[in-house]
Amino acid sequence: MSSAALSTVAPDSPELADTAAAWRSAYVHIPFCRRRCPYCDFAVVTPEEGGTAPTVDRYVAAVAAEIAGAEPWRPLDAVNFGGGTPSSTAPGDITRLIRALRDRFGLAGAAEVSLEANPEDWSDEIGAAYLDGGVTRVTLGVQSLDDGVLGSLGRVHVGEQAVSAVASARRSGVPSVGIDLMYGAPGESLDSWRATVTKALALGVDHVSAYALTVEPGTALASAVTAGAPGPDPDDQADKYELFDALAAGAGLIRYEVSNWARPGHVCRYNLSTWAQGEYAAFGLGAHGHRGGRRTRNARVLDVYLDRVESASSPQVAVEEVAGWSREQERLMVGLRRAAGVVAGWGGEILAGSEEGKRLIAAGVLELRAGRLVVSRPLLTDEVVRAVLALKEPQGGGRAWLSLSPRDC
Repeated sequence: MSSAALSTVAPDSPELADTAAAWRSAYVHIPFCRRRCPYCDFAVVTPEEGGTAPTVDRYVAAVAAEIAGAEPWRPLDAVNFGGGTPSSTAPGDITRLIRALRDRFGLAGAAEVSLEANPEDWSDEIGAAYLDGGVTRVTLGVQSLDDGVLGSLGRVHVGEQAVSAVASARRSGVPSVGIDLMYGAPGESLDSWRATVTKALALGVDHVSAYALTVEPGTALASAVTAGAPGPDPDDQADKYELFDALAAGAGLIRYEVSNWARPGHVCRYNLSTWAQGEYAAFGLGAHGHRGGRRTRNARVLDVYLDRVESASSPQVAVEEVAGWSREQERLMVGLRRAAGVVAGWGGEILAGSEEGKRLIAAGVLELRAGRLVVSRPLLTDEVVRAVLALKEPQGGGRAWLSLSPRDC
């Protein structure tokens, strides 16, 4: 699909969903954050945990070295800087890593280079620097525009900072500006959520990811809920999801994945590729990659990662061979998250013919459209995924993580 076609095709187009499987991407993890949000279970390093300026410099040098030592590949169609908080580092650090990727692999002519940023980090000057360094897409972690809700989520910024950051990104000339929103925080009313969504959509953003607050094991939020604090209410979250979907559609945004809406030409290419089982290299702390039928995982402990790279050793601590039935199950699980669904294939035929598959089809949750399986009720996607996981393997095979390290990484 040409660049011109990409700019006009509907985000939920089956052709676009399938084309993404051929894209090649890279994920770069920047773990540093000013503080750890109570709901976060990502590989994050705060200043109190050693994320000081000298460590940041050492880390950026290590990631650049990891990229330089990667196996050759074809030019990249998409790059995603995630975290952590990529915007917590200087724009020059991101520019250095983009240059390293370009030197090692090359970037396709219309490659997407996406960066996650926090509103409190943003300014006109910083936006211009990112743009000059090669960033083409920015996602701002807004989460809410209600200051009380932001406080309950442990966020540093306030709502007006988020509004200003979006306007600044526009002034800076960033080609694609998106935001993340989160619903279901304790104390967030439906009216508060409606106000956040209405104001956020009025900003004219190109892309919105809307996620339900989840309680992840080992987080501060999990500890609080275990101790008796109120947790997210599934019915409340379902109501807020449906409200957002309706308001987003009214604003011209099209849902192309369970939690993602975009205008034509503004899908996240990196994410669309991963949902299509596309291949991607991964660099940095705890980063997961997928190349040549193998999924890899880097060390998640900062000192382990740095020591391995600086000693010219691979930071990968585990590899997963994905083939046969396990690959087919995975294709269905990630593909069914898309509004375009997934080509049924042999795994889809097994699903549709299973007792649970028949029940889901009869209930109108799962549909077969022109040879594709589509989840028509996105709130029940997890139920469909569980049905895929429960399918019996038709013949031998399987998958297992192979440890590459004797230590806890």
